[in-house]
Amino acid sequence: MSDMTYSAAVITVSDKGAQGLRADTSGPALTAMLTEAGWSVDYTEIIPDDYDKIRQTLLHCADDLHVCLVCTTGGTGFSPRDITPEATKSVIERECPGIPEAMRAESLKITPRGCLSREAAGIRGETLIVNCPGSEKAARECLGAVIGALRHGVDILRGRSGECGSHHHEHHHH
Repeated sequence: MSDMTYSAAVITVSDKGAQGLRADTSGPALTAMLTEAGWSVDYTEIIPDDYDKIRQTLLHCADDLHVCLVCTTGGTGFSPRDITPEATKSVIERECPGIPEAMRAESLKITPRGCLSREAAGIRGETLIVNCPGSEKAARECLGAVIGALRHGVDILRGRSGECGSHHHEHHHH
């Protein structure tokens, strides 16, 4: 392992989860996947589907905690309360459309309803913010589709040299 730290935050956006009415399985699932992939998940939070609260939490993670990666789960569907992508887009400075595109491509292999997912991703300062769906199964599938590339994105974002973050299992372009 290199001594570079890849810090991450996992934020679950769910009215019911925040009220304690539903156990959050998606957040812990993403935390486990990230940890297994060598990320250090330094911050986890469950918040309601509230625009200002989502914004505030994303800003805290990026501007105060300076984590490399923020993964959200939840609030990306068609229900009127699903506003995670809008809150995310309001705090990012540069959008990264390829990340949700890859996630949706993965989802579409599994169900035609994959086209209904509205996840966004983008950069704020030196933090990459990625929305994942709310269901644990879909969240795992979507993060799984992009997790291999995210470390490289963070290296570039943070000006780390090519060798710094590379591990034996990192794939290079063939």
